Amino acid sequence: MATANLSRKSGVIVGDDVHKLFKYAQEKKFAIPAINVTSSSTVVASLEAARDKKAPIILQMSQGGAAYFAGKGVANDKQQASIAGAVAGAHYIRSVAASYEIPVILHTDHCAKKLLPWLDGMMDADEAYYKEHGEPLFSSHMIDLSEEEVDFNIQTTAKYLKRAQPMKQEIGITGGEEDGVNNEEVDNNALYTQPEDIYNIYKTLSAISPYFSIAAGFGNVHGVYKPGNVKLHPELLGKHQAYVKEQTGSKDEKPAFLVFHGGSGSSKAEYTEAISHGVVKVNLDTDLQYAYLTGIRDYVLKKKDYIMSQVGNPEGEDKPNKKYFDPRVWVREGEKTMSARVQEGLADFNTANQL
Repeated sequence: MATANLSRKSGVIVGDDVHKLFKYAQEKKFAIPAINVTSSSTVVASLEAARDKKAPIILQMSQGGAAYFAGKGVANDKQQASIAGAVAGAHYIRSVAASYEIPVILHTDHCAKKLLPWLDGMMDADEAYYKEHGEPLFSSHMIDLSEEEVDFNIQTTAKYLKRAQPMKQEIGITGGEEDGVNNEEVDNNALYTQPEDIYNIYKTLSAISPYFSIAAGFGNVHGVYKPGNVKLHPELLGKHQAYVKEQTGSKDEKPAFLVFHGGSGSSKAEYTEAISHGVVKVNLDTDLQYAYLTGIRDYVLKKKDYIMSQVGNPEGEDKPNKKYFDPRVWVREGEKTMSARVQEGLADFNTANQL
């Protein structure tokens, strides 16, 4: 049972509990889906899915998603909206997560070099929360400097891990992966991280703290592509683990916590093989955005004649339509379809019924 060794069985978990959950996931060969959330609605859809499938979940905010949480009308020239939205979203998630009686990892994703002021602001909030509560506000943060020189990537991530270490906060790093919003023009060779890179990261970060994860590139990109356009090689992850084990003399067959970025559109077989090599987290975003849309889209198409005006529908000119256009009705339809797709991911990643 995934929560057997956790000090906190439900709600947002941090520090040793995150580490123990990742290690348990490796032992039982499952990964935890990391769901990009942008609103209370997408948070609820994700938590419901995990509760109903008896599974842990990772809720994460990107820089853009965090800004949306604050409101699109808020200026963000100095990352102020992204900082405020991330902090607000974190407090909201902490407020409701325990009600779903599952462990939740609270994470932020893909902080590129130009977005480091966003991370700085969030870690300021982490440290303030730590002073009051003895733990950081967020469970973890992912830094994405894959477009930078390798040494800059590792040393910058190491600097933030040193800052996070007193709080036992996990920091993620992208290991040579050419990552970003659009990878359509990226050279294929840039999509595969080398074992030496993974070992270099592991050696540097493990000297600081055990609380880190590595997103290694094995051909994965963001978005959904036609079959054949993306060549995934999850077997490379096994070679990475073997190389780290050999170089460090570790007794652990899977010494590194690995992350699968760009998971939308991948096959179950690809997920299963990646997970067998120590992947503990799989990012899901694109598929879930579309799933959320479908519920609202289908509702609008089905109820079209009931939402063209406040009063008057096929049942009569004086019939009120409030029960059809109330946002709680049609937004809920999006939550349902998104939740169903999250449940599908929980099944694919073998996360279901681990609690």
